[in-house]
Amino acid sequence: MSTGLLMVGHGSRDPGANAEFEGLVAAYRAARLDIDVAHGYVELARPSLVTALRSLAQRVDCVVVLPLFLFAAGHVKNDIPLALSQVRQEFPNVRFTVTNALGVHPNLVELAFERARAALKGAREASKTAVVVVGRGSSDPDANGDFCKVVRLIAEGREIGWVVPCFIGVAKPLFEETVEWVARARPERIVVVPYFLFGGRLISTIREQAVSFQARYPWIKTELAPHLGADDRLLKLLDERLTEATDGERPLPCDTCQYRVPVSGVTQNVGGLNALLWSLRHGFTHAQAMPHAHAHRPLAKHVLVCGNADCADAGSIALITTLRRLLKQTGREKDIRVTKTSCMGRCGEGPTVAVYPDGIWYRGVKETDATELVEEHLLGDRLVSRLVDNIMQ
Repeated sequence: MSTGLLMVGHGSRDPGANAEFEGLVAAYRAARLDIDVAHGYVELARPSLVTALRSLAQRVDCVVVLPLFLFAAGHVKNDIPLALSQVRQEFPNVRFTVTNALGVHPNLVELAFERARAALKGAREASKTAVVVVGRGSSDPDANGDFCKVVRLIAEGREIGWVVPCFIGVAKPLFEETVEWVARARPERIVVVPYFLFGGRLISTIREQAVSFQARYPWIKTELAPHLGADDRLLKLLDERLTEATDGERPLPCDTCQYRVPVSGVTQNVGGLNALLWSLRHGFTHAQAMPHAHAHRPLAKHVLVCGNADCADAGSIALITTLRRLLKQTGREKDIRVTKTSCMGRCGEGPTVAVYPDGIWYRGVKETDATELVEEHLLGDRLVSRLVDNIMQ
């Protein structure tokens, strides 16, 4: 029996990203001369998934579909099974099998850490270094949950100060807001690890945001590590997924449920639109189980402004008045409070401002700084770096 392997990529508008994917396919083809290795894309590039399936099915007796996706989300759970439902009817004598997505695997955990290793070697103390791992983000909660598990595994036993997951789109927390939050923990260095197989426009977006962050926080050394890319550990994982599929182990769950293959008396549910609608319903019912919003809302931020003699002489009372006026104009005066305090221990360097729960202290804040403080920090959640008290922050 002849076997063909179809490696499925997402597809990108960036030709370089598609070239990376096809380079990996070529490397695997060279290593596996015993099978017919082809490739196809879910979207944005050619050949399309259905076209590639038809072409391979004309040459072999058994087609193994390997989704080259880090996690199983909509493309793996919906697009691939729907394409197979169509092609199986066209080629009834060909056996079609689907492997699992790459998923949570030690090889990928080690590869991600390897990509960060060079930047980590330059750190003075690992305990004062933060690693921010950036995922693509998905509307599928399982995929987001698996990504967070990978990040936790990267952290295990490394003695790094902070290892934090975030996303570049779709899911939260987003990368920009995450590095702002991490900055408040006062790391000496931040290493940004894009958890992507290949490059593309999202990698460019991460790079742009990292450069912008470095400009705002010049005292925190921020370095962007390479994305995962081709590696022997990845090729070994592809072998593992192929072996599981050909041996009948760990099949793609969505390819064996009653909405994918005939089961008992519900054959009318198999394939096509029914499969897609069931997947959507399944996701919706999961979303209904999310916890409800808290019954009452705490303060988003509490701004403390010194009103003692030295700070008052330097203009803190006018600063308080302006801050309150600006917040009222934005309608945020109820969840962002400005409170006049007694001496805050920074006499001669005021007016002194502290923002909680962020734990950020500013010094030498003038009334003319009020607009920037409100727009950037209180509303935009971005620090006004030029005013930060480097001792008390």
